[in-house]
Amino acid sequence: MEYYTKPHRRHNPLTGEWVLVSPHRAGRPWQGQHEKVNTEKRKTYEQSCYLCPNNERVSGQTNPDYTDTYFFENDCAALIKDSSSLPPLPQAGEENNIIANPDLLHAEAVTGTCRVLCFSPRHDLTLANMAVADIEKVITMWQTQILELGQHYRWVQLFENKGEVMGCSAPHPHGQVWASSSLPVEAAKEDTQQALYFAKHQRALLLDYALLESKQQQRTVCENNDWIVVVPYWAIWPYETLLLPKFAIAHLPDLTASQKQSLAIIIKQLLTTYDKLFGVSFPYSMGWHGAPQDNQNNQHWQLHAHYYPPLLRSATVKKFMVGYEMLAEPQRDLTPEQAAKRLQDVL
Repeated sequence: MEYYTKPHRRHNPLTGEWVLVSPHRAGRPWQGQHEKVNTEKRKTYEQSCYLCPNNERVSGQTNPDYTDTYFFENDCAALIKDSSSLPPLPQAGEENNIIANPDLLHAEAVTGTCRVLCFSPRHDLTLANMAVADIEKVITMWQTQILELGQHYRWVQLFENKGEVMGCSAPHPHGQVWASSSLPVEAAKEDTQQALYFAKHQRALLLDYALLESKQQQRTVCENNDWIVVVPYWAIWPYETLLLPKFAIAHLPDLTASQKQSLAIIIKQLLTTYDKLFGVSFPYSMGWHGAPQDNQNNQHWQLHAHYYPPLLRSATVKKFMVGYEMLAEPQRDLTPEQAAKRLQDVL
């Protein structure tokens, strides 16, 4: 299509936001920062790793001799179970009560818990090179965490930061779960937009989108009977992907056994494709979004996972969100269609 070669803006119906696409800039020369590529071959066990079995963590506690998935309460948690006391805000007293204006200075208490989720006892693995059966065990751990923490907290955020460029402090295969009493900003935007779409169409936004992408095949990376991975039409990061079910489902624990197996298969397919693209263990941040755990009518919600890799032109060149992106709106050069094609070519 003609507008794929000219500057244009694309709307993200999931958040209500926009992204500027500038395809004509894709060939510009790059003389900026190059990231170091870690080619060090890791051992199956590392004595200095605080996530390996039998090792001591920063808290002084020792990990058990675990042989499967394993989780523990984060030793440096961002959320705590008791957060009832807030610092006092300025009180009334000045003319026009400006100091006490709650529209200017407002805070609320939030409670929660944070856990580290070890995917495997082996230090040298990533999800990309784990067996499908072992990835299924990770999915089971994700499901168990949602079921447990969802009884106490409104939002349960599963995520994984992979690679040093994403700020990951430990190469051992692991993710995290943060559960909170409040609905975070990104979840709230998605909740609002999905509700608006459902009210208008009486169908789930992301289910309609999955079926549209499956039919068009312009941005599809990989697909099976149950799941589809696409570079979303509104993607911000160069090789950003969206993992979508092709059936109605709001919560990860509601998967059938066969749907869980097909999910493990497509996760491995996506991550091995990422690794092939630039010939490195691909860094990314990913996370699951499902309906809030609030016992409300969440028929507008559709389960999905976001993958946000930072790499742009090679294993050493990353995308930066600066200048216009920080002050105006996100911008990308490589179109989602081009990114999907490059990923397809290395499947």
